[in-house]
Amino acid sequence: MVQITDTVLRDGHQSLIATRMRTRDMLPAAEPLDAIGYRSLEVWGGATFDVCLRFLREDPWERLAQLKRAIPNTPLQMLLRGQNLVGYRHYSDDLVRKFVEHSARTGITIFRVFDALNDPENMRVALEAVRHAGGRAQGTICYTQSPVHTLESFVNLGRRLAEMGAEELCIKDMAGFMPPSDSGALTRALVKEVGLPVAVHTHSSSGMSTLSCLAAAEAGATSVDGALSPFAGGASQPPTETLVAAMEGTPYDTHLDLHALARLADYFRTVLEHYRPLLQLRALQTDPEIILHQVPGGMLSNLLAQLEEQGALARLPEVLAEIPRVRKDLGYPPLVTPTSQIVGIQAVLNVLAGERYRTVTQEVHDYLRGLYGTPPGPMDPALVARVTAEKPAIQGRPADRIPPEFEKMTTEVRAFLPNASERDVLSYAIFPSVYKSYRATIDRGLTADVLTTAALGIVGALRAPVAAPPSPPARAGEGGGTSPWSHEGRVRTLGQRRWIDAAQHRSRG
Repeated sequence: MVQITDTVLRDGHQSLIATRMRTRDMLPAAEPLDAIGYRSLEVWGGATFDVCLRFLREDPWERLAQLKRAIPNTPLQMLLRGQNLVGYRHYSDDLVRKFVEHSARTGITIFRVFDALNDPENMRVALEAVRHAGGRAQGTICYTQSPVHTLESFVNLGRRLAEMGAEELCIKDMAGFMPPSDSGALTRALVKEVGLPVAVHTHSSSGMSTLSCLAAAEAGATSVDGALSPFAGGASQPPTETLVAAMEGTPYDTHLDLHALARLADYFRTVLEHYRPLLQLRALQTDPEIILHQVPGGMLSNLLAQLEEQGALARLPEVLAEIPRVRKDLGYPPLVTPTSQIVGIQAVLNVLAGERYRTVTQEVHDYLRGLYGTPPGPMDPALVARVTAEKPAIQGRPADRIPPEFEKMTTEVRAFLPNASERDVLSYAIFPSVYKSYRATIDRGLTADVLTTAALGIVGALRAPVAAPPSPPARAGEGGGTSPWSHEGRVRTLGQRRWIDAAQHRSRG
């Protein structure tokens, strides 16, 4: 038997509608989702924390608490960026521990912990914190292809994560180009050599995801990720219903009810109509070229937005050719947040300047100095020498250089919010300016609906929440919104395509 983790409440809408699904559109489906019999529901982490505060003007902690109350039986799961938590920099160890502890207390059971460089030292404290908080620690291997990423190297990483306390492993194919052969071989090797349960997460970008999930199931995977069909395909995960049907009657049968899944799909199809203006045609398309350039869908959206701003869309092929060269210079990092942005922006600058590294971004400076961790492979020595001539490279784990932050952040936030709770402090610590803006909006009594209507000038765009789907029958042994646009998100028209300012939130992880 293979179990299913459904991502419709997190990565499904992050991948297709820039993470804009409102909590009130999730809650009506909570009870029937809970009754399906999923291994887990991915509901939090990734870009959801940022988007809740920055664009939807929702408290992400309250979202999690509401979902946990409404989904008492199915384990809730989140994506945690290791030492980066749900942000874009390394945070101090005390903040990591506090964040994980509060997340577990609020409702998260399974923590999928990853690092953009596959640097286990950037995952160690988070994995320890998950175990200490009573959660389930899922150590993650970001799948990619390069001369330094081999079956042996991935298995060695799996062993390291197990030594650090991971109770299970995840193969994370964030760009969606893992072929079935690699999926099967890597799953089989991890099961045999490391001996932990293996989950497989992929995206449908190249069209191979369902095949890769089936290959993983045959190789011994414990679970695979899918998304209910309205929020599946393209840049998202393979459809849950397709995976269930494909394995029905086989040794890998999920034993999930396709009729119950169909009722839930009907509900989310209606929800998707509310967010139709945010849906990119490209996000839904299959793009086999990703097998060649390895650029995830969210990263491609960023590149298009950057080139459009410069009036240089015609130079996209040059940028796609430059990305592998920059990636090689930086030691072949996997392309996932934040390394996808670091590589992509530098590639754009190299092409538009007509000279490689005429301008080196601050992020690349920091990366070459070791502030993001240890790269998978050797970096270009000339580029490293150029950067470290100004400031030397650091030694050891980057977070070891960060002093404790929680008490300092508590003092700062209570200067403008005297009765700040621990969750207020954590939100502020991760996104200080965003959280201040969020509080100012909430304290003025403005809602996201008012803000988005005013910002976009949309008449009649606000609709009542859709009706809940009928609850499927409980399985044996088990207990029984609408304005998606950001007040900052300007819709841009490019030919027949619509691009959204905040495309970075489509990035994997």
